Amino acid sequence: PAPAAANAPSRFHQGIALLTGLQLGTVSILVGIPVLAAWYPLGERPGVGTILNIAIIGTATNVAMDLIPAAGELPVQVVMMLAGVGTIAIGSGLYLASDLGPGPRDGLMTGLHLRFGWSIRRARTGIELSVLILGFLAGGTIGIGTIVFALGIGPAVQVALRVFDREGRVSASGSLS
Repeated sequence: PAPAAANAPSRFHQGIALLTGLQLGTVSILVGIPVLAAWYPLGERPGVGTILNIAIIGTATNVAMDLIPAAGELPVQVVMMLAGVGTIAIGSGLYLASDLGPGPRDGLMTGLHLRFGWSIRRARTGIELSVLILGFLAGGTIGIGTIVFALGIGPAVQVALRVFDREGRVSASGSLS
């Protein structure tokens, strides 16, 4: 089985990795680039943080897949799953508040938020559910961790942005409702 760290990347990436034989992080890097094209109709533009996000997250995923062992016991799996969602939400809140450019999915999230007035929670959950379905169709697996991440990361990022983005840099209006 895949290490517990693999629960954070989407099953969309997992499905593509299974189809191509590429490492999961490498797929994340390669998919991140064309996702940026979906930003333009939403009014988002990449920044230095965008490029760093694509490169660092993909590389860190490849390294983590080799270093972080799979959790055997169910309580440890649950703790790792919840810690993963929390860590990604806090990290997203911190780096998005720096206003150096969002990562690929975060740019879609903020673009949907700004263009259509969707809450951060709604935009991110919609994106995650979409890639969950696409990943499943590409051969990726769906487990409880996948579902918890897809449904939990949007609300968690919204909370993190309320904490770390008090000046409203992510939201032009300063509102993340």
